[in-house]
Amino acid sequence: MLLTLTEAASKQLKTMKLQKEQTPRIDTDITGGCGMSIKFTLIIDGPRRNDMLLKYDGFQIRVDQFTKRYLNEEIQIDYKDKEGFLVGESFASSACAFEFD
Repeated sequence: MLLTLTEAASKQLKTMKLQKEQTPRIDTDITGGCGMSIKFTLIIDGPRRNDMLLKYDGFQIRVDQFTKRYLNEEIQIDYKDKEGFLVGESFASSACAFEFD
C-alpha cells in the first residue's frame, strides 16, 4: 500500500500531542445493510497486535486487517479545518444479492 499525506494533513499531525502509546490509525465505519456505505477516518489510539504499519515522511500510521480489505492500494490523507482528516475514497454500494428458487 502506498500512503501519501497532503501538506495540510502533515502539518496537522505534526501539531498533535500524542500520548506515549497512542498512534494514528485508519479506521472503517460501515453503515447500512443491503446497500452499505464505507467511510474511512483517522483515529488516535493504541496499537493493535496485527496492525499493518504504513510510513510516510516520518509518520507511522497503522491499518487493521479489517480496514485493509476496503482500502485501495494508494491512500491519500488530507485535512480540512471544518471536516478534519479525510482518508481515501469513501464509497457506497446499493447492490443487493437475492436468490430466487
